[in-house]
Amino acid sequence: MGVMGKAKKEQFDPRVFTLLCHRGLHDANTTENGLRAFQKARDLNLPFELDVHLTKDGHLLVCHDSELKRTTGKEGIIEEMDLGYIKQNYKLLDGEEVPSLLEVLAENDEQVPIVIELKPYQGNQKLLARALVNELSFIKDKKNINVISFDPRCLFPLKKSGYLRGLLVGRQRKYVFAFRRFFEFLCPDKSLLNDKVVRRYRAKGGVLDVWTLESEEEIKYCRERADILTFQLLPQDALERVRPKKKDDEDDA
Repeated sequence: MGVMGKAKKEQFDPRVFTLLCHRGLHDANTTENGLRAFQKARDLNLPFELDVHLTKDGHLLVCHDSELKRTTGKEGIIEEMDLGYIKQNYKLLDGEEVPSLLEVLAENDEQVPIVIELKPYQGNQKLLARALVNELSFIKDKKNINVISFDPRCLFPLKKSGYLRGLLVGRQRKYVFAFRRFFEFLCPDKSLLNDKVVRRYRAKGGVLDVWTLESEEEIKYCRERADILTFQLLPQDALERVRPKKKDDEDDA
């Protein structure tokens, strides 16, 4: 049976309510959406978010943009190239490979939850969703994966997948709010956190994933107003200060 309607917090892996690493735990020396960034998140037992695009030959590649220039230094549209060609001709700025989703899933082996953002291109929403279902076929616990997108057409085909789906809403596309009832949780830009629609959604039991937080102050402010806190570029010492303590740590204090 598929998931439908607002999800309760109990339906999520509880670790997503600590902190969520946006595009992995990246910094000036570790490129976003790379295996090294994801390993750094895993080392801290933190869940991470990533973005996927559909290659010309039907595979899912992990990268935020369709254009590879920003993270590899070399121009090229993911959707216009085969996976093998990209692997042979592109490297991330830190020297790592541009990973496929299957590589990330294999490395992670369900050690920490992953939030996957679907990034459509020129009307490929259904193909993108279908490819995701295929590549997630070996996932044992579906709580380990959440799926999000700005485009409702990417999420509709996943209605019966059993994965919780979050609708991303940005400041420039507030009209997407109209589709919130079709999905299990809502992902508003941090600038929308006090929007009356967002506040009402949470007041009625909806789960909010707010993005993208870049300071201790933002995290502290949002902790009482949202449920999943997606962050990036936070120094290690600041991360330790804002990360919720485990119960064992509190008992030892």
